[in-house]
Amino acid sequence: MGANKTAPTKVTVKTFIDALPDETTRSDAKLLVKWMQNAAGEKAKMWGPSIIGCGTHHYVYDSGREGDTPLIGFSPRKVAHVLYGLKAAKDHEALLTKLGKHSTGKGCVYIKRLSDIDQTVLQTLIVNSVTATRAR
Repeated sequence: MGANKTAPTKVTVKTFIDALPDETTRSDAKLLVKWMQNAAGEKAKMWGPSIIGCGTHHYVYDSGREGDTPLIGFSPRKVAHVLYGLKAAKDHEALLTKLGKHSTGKGCVYIKRLSDIDQTVLQTLIVNSVTATRAR
């Protein structure tokens, strides 16, 4: 099996965020970093070219494939922020119904702007997901 493509890099989170072209995206990214660092108790770092993550989670699939991913993270993309690790908490479905304007993928939550959602609910999702992942 090949190595995981998404691994920590030496690029700083500040450098990455400062290079984002949209002011609202930069502002949202800074808030997300703050909330995730508070929940994880660890400084954010870049994972690959575009994912900002806090903490490390080691996974092992039934197939035997294993690797490390951020405990909690996001990628500020052009269309939306892609948030990773929010579905780990048992109460994530109930919280997502209260979140506001968002969409979901298999393992991700997509939010266009933080102003579109209930930020307190998102912070709860982040904390609960970090706690649940660490408990496993």
